[in-house]
Amino acid sequence: MENKFAKRAHFVKSSETREILKVTERPEVISFAGGLPAPELFPLKALKDVCNAVLNEEGAASLQYSTTEGYVPLREAINRRMKAVGINATVENVLITSGSQQAIDLTGKLFIDEEDTIICESPTYLAAINTFKTYNANFVEVAMDDDGMVMEELEEKLQKHPNTKFIYTIPDFQNPTGRTLKLDRRKRMIELANQYDVVIVEDNPYGAIRFAGEELPPVKHFDTEGRVIYLSTFSKIFTPGLRLGWICADQAFIDKYVAFKQTADLHTDSFAQRITAKYMELYDMEEHINQIKAVYKERCAAMLSCVETFFPKNLSYSKPEGGLFIWVELPEGIDSTHIFTECLKNNVACVPGTPFFPNGTKKSTFRLNFSNMSKEKIIEGMKRIGEVLNRELEKETAIL
Repeated sequence: MENKFAKRAHFVKSSETREILKVTERPEVISFAGGLPAPELFPLKALKDVCNAVLNEEGAASLQYSTTEGYVPLREAINRRMKAVGINATVENVLITSGSQQAIDLTGKLFIDEEDTIICESPTYLAAINTFKTYNANFVEVAMDDDGMVMEELEEKLQKHPNTKFIYTIPDFQNPTGRTLKLDRRKRMIELANQYDVVIVEDNPYGAIRFAGEELPPVKHFDTEGRVIYLSTFSKIFTPGLRLGWICADQAFIDKYVAFKQTADLHTDSFAQRITAKYMELYDMEEHINQIKAVYKERCAAMLSCVETFFPKNLSYSKPEGGLFIWVELPEGIDSTHIFTECLKNNVACVPGTPFFPNGTKKSTFRLNFSNMSKEKIIEGMKRIGEVLNRELEKETAIL
């Protein structure tokens, strides 16, 4: 039978990283490839009590259809959390989504026409790349340094692409690099967005997981014209399986997001929303997040120490103050896909960096995740990666 797929079907491919992760699922492999939270930190006992409380107190209502915008007590709790970091919003400014990935997809539906330009960090979040490619977006990449997106280059790209639909940014502990956009650049990004009349999509799944350095307000904190759309999630600070994220934006944006969400799933899981709201009512979410931060701080420190101890000296790497990832940049000419293959032979895995560049511009990078493995496995796994890197870089030096 001849297929009659829409044009966009040709732009949709299985995520390269997901295909990579399939081969890392063997139990003998120490994997730093995923972006998974530590499952031992999920509040299982508390959640059992919370589930019972929701069913006992709200009964059938917790299992019924709900409004598209989301459960009001949960949206109120989200507003309190956002206010604490400098975002003032009302319940009407918040839409609950099925994970922040749905928020990214709805953003693509709302803004991107075929071959529209969006500006993003280089590299950037792979799942966002794949989503925006579904709508055949044209990606314009802006270089990063240790302090995040370079504002001088952002302005150059805005001048060159005056019809840019939006700037997509992950300012806190960016995926994949772990870098954080410094304060003056956040303010400058707003100034540029105002000057060139462009929307900013601020994706912030990791901001609450800061375990070192100084707290920074979100980009949206500096928004005076309602042009920043803020996305976040409970996946990294609570549980990813409940699939709860949210969009905070100006009312005109939220109205359109609601209309698009109604064509997708009508509303996000009612029971999951009530569970999360009840947990935040009965338990201290900040205390839970502090436990996460303490564990991730130790694991990040262990991984950074291993980079210093086991890796060759002629490479560079990020030193995150939070989040889940470390980014490694190898000497030019080293293909990280080959490094991945060799590491897998050594029963350890990382993620090659090329897929994180929307236009496939750089091969000599890879990402490491420190949140999902114990300190002992981090040390052993990093030692194995170090063995591969030292061997392969020696080969490259011998060739030269």
